[in-house]
Amino acid sequence: MSAREGSLEAPTRHPIDWQNPDFYSVESAMKEMERVFDICHGCRRCVSLCNAFPVLFDLVDESPTMEVDGVPKEMYWKVVDQCYLCDVCYMTKCPYVPPHPWNLDFPHLMLRAKAIQFKQGTATKFRDTNLSSTDRNGKLATIPVVVQFVNATAKMPAVRNIMESQLGVHKTAWLPEFASKKFRPNAAVSPAVPVQDGQRTKGKVAIFSTCYVNYNEPGIGHDLLKVLAHNNIPYVIVEKEACCGMPKLELGDLESVAALKEKNIPSLAKLAREGYSILTPIPSCTLMFKQELPLMFPNDADVQAVKAAMMDPFEYLVSRQKDGLLKTDFKSPLGKVSYHIPCHSRVQNVGQKTREMLEMVPETQVTTVERCSGHAGTWGVKKEFHEISLKIGKPVFRQMSDAEPDYISSDCQLAGHHIEQGIEQLKKDQPKSSTKLAHPITLVRKAYGLPE
Repeated sequence: MSAREGSLEAPTRHPIDWQNPDFYSVESAMKEMERVFDICHGCRRCVSLCNAFPVLFDLVDESPTMEVDGVPKEMYWKVVDQCYLCDVCYMTKCPYVPPHPWNLDFPHLMLRAKAIQFKQGTATKFRDTNLSSTDRNGKLATIPVVVQFVNATAKMPAVRNIMESQLGVHKTAWLPEFASKKFRPNAAVSPAVPVQDGQRTKGKVAIFSTCYVNYNEPGIGHDLLKVLAHNNIPYVIVEKEACCGMPKLELGDLESVAALKEKNIPSLAKLAREGYSILTPIPSCTLMFKQELPLMFPNDADVQAVKAAMMDPFEYLVSRQKDGLLKTDFKSPLGKVSYHIPCHSRVQNVGQKTREMLEMVPETQVTTVERCSGHAGTWGVKKEFHEISLKIGKPVFRQMSDAEPDYISSDCQLAGHHIEQGIEQLKKDQPKSSTKLAHPITLVRKAYGLPE
């Protein structure tokens, strides 16, 4: 087939046809993978993004024909296992995405393959299912007394060795601690201030806290509320909340994604129709409601209403500043900040809003790194992928460290901790640095001079 190279049109996304029985046909999926892999082999511009493409190209180069037709179909699963659905190849690199006639969507093809794997059952299904059950794990681990035990044992080398051998969780991978006090029950009540709509922004917001903020680092959520209150923006906490579904999506467990959607969407759609902007402080959760659920349920009016109302916190705050409704009375400079843009922020196509916000703070120098950290949610903690995740993130670690920052920061706090671990490994023979890890929302709270 002859077609022009690339496309000048904005990329478009087709709905995910996950309820069609053919979606789970191995024969049909293999045929599409062969077609797509052949295009990727002829292009190869994604080779530096992640490990999926080097694995694919090595399989081709080592085959008898040195073409995709020489690669046994059963080897395709090696490529699938390396993809963690960051979406960056689709959004920033691939010249053949729709509306190009070749209609190439590598991430959603990998999602289809993962869904097939999940239905068939894999050797690591027990481990993967449990790691992706973030809401359930958080509820169990944050029970009083239990939380101290869980946090303490997770640091013991002997326990980590057992976790690696029995559960497949790498013994040196950073794992989040659980908070003794969850965010949602302890969130401050919104100040009673009038709603001020702007040209670009709604004047009131609803907070979808996310599993990570609710169970692991509630301080991020509290800092977001303080920033909103300082700017006289009234808020509510979403009444009912379950996991957004992204960990299950990355596993290919689409039925669980649908079940979580049924728990979340009714209350979120009600807020959207009442004129709230909905903010989530974790990019993957924002993307889930902005992109993946709308593509899985393209005809669901409630899902589409939530999509229209969902915003990244910094997308909202910078838009608020453009409306002339954001305070810029920053009292504390931040010094040098090495800021990492996570993949799931990049693919939202809202620009570098976090950087713009941080650069509003006087005497603050922001070094921006726009490259995958390699963590990718649960993927980076798994025994078979952790070392690869560190290799993928090494350029990020080096660039952020070379700036000699006062703070390292990422909208994705999981990526932030992964970067912190990577920098520590790079500098393991050097004196300990005074650089601190802080979420961008926390940095803004500090810049305003607001108390913890």
